[in-house]
Amino acid sequence: LAERTNLAGVRHILLVLSGKGGVGKSTISTELALALRSAGKRVGILDVDLCGPSIPRMLRVQDSAVHQCDSGWVPVLVGQDKALALMSIGFLLERPDEAVVWRGPKKNALIKQFVTDVAWGDLDFLIVDTPPGTSDEHISTVEALRPFQLLGAVLVTTPQ
Repeated sequence: LAERTNLAGVRHILLVLSGKGGVGKSTISTELALALRSAGKRVGILDVDLCGPSIPRMLRVQDSAVHQCDSGWVPVLVGQDKALALMSIGFLLERPDEAVVWRGPKKNALIKQFVTDVAWGDLDFLIVDTPPGTSDEHISTVEALRPFQLLGAVLVTTPQ
């Protein structure tokens, strides 16, 4: 039931994926979110790259903290108008450059918690920045989001 309520106000979900690292997924996620925001859309970014959460640093909010409310975690609000919502494991680490060395079940549990326990409110788009490859994180993310309106995916590639 909590799953339905926390994502009930999200109209479209968009995954940003690639088969390899270093191709610009986080950059694409950030730029896409900022472009949609400047077009007047309500946007959130969910950073499920648990081993390399770079979105908080890209948006210069790496020192922000996540707070709790009655319906779960409140995403960090970014920008002067606080109009871009962001959730990342980067906010839950003591040091932003801290390495996350977790096995599958713990990663899967956190992704499920991100999907069910973040109070996104009303969003036109939720952009999900994923880690490189086709790992447990991707399967967990897609499984957790399966009940919701998934707009689709952007596959980031390079020419080599």
